[in-house]
Amino acid sequence: MLAAALLIAAAAPAMAVIDERDTVKREPVPHGEIGMSTAWRISDFAPGPREMEFRRRTLDVGSAIGPHPIEHDEVYYVLSGEGEVVSDGKAAHVRQGMTAYLYHGAVVGIRQIGAAPLALIVAYPNPSRP
Repeated sequence: MLAAALLIAAAAPAMAVIDERDTVKREPVPHGEIGMSTAWRISDFAPGPREMEFRRRTLDVGSAIGPHPIEHDEVYYVLSGEGEVVSDGKAAHVRQGMTAYLYHGAVVGIRQIGAAPLALIVAYPNPSRP
């Protein structure tokens, strides 16, 4: 059993520890460029092939990730601020500590509402991997 575990471990790449300060940039919000955002494309800094995307994004006041179809499940976790998330035309209010779990095949988006920017963690499978 231990020998099998060691073989599996030997086949895996070494872990990657990434400082988000190395990943930050200002850019238009994806899927429609509805306003500006600060993006931390954290998983882009993981070396080698990877099976998931893990990102942090803060939407400026008035910004939105426009509606777009997804070909995988996707998670939006709200770090701070408030937003309105939409999936196939159904809207829900989200705030700090809430998660929107979005399903493969839906048309989804999220917009910042309120006075403060909307900070999110976004995670989903890497579309370039099977």
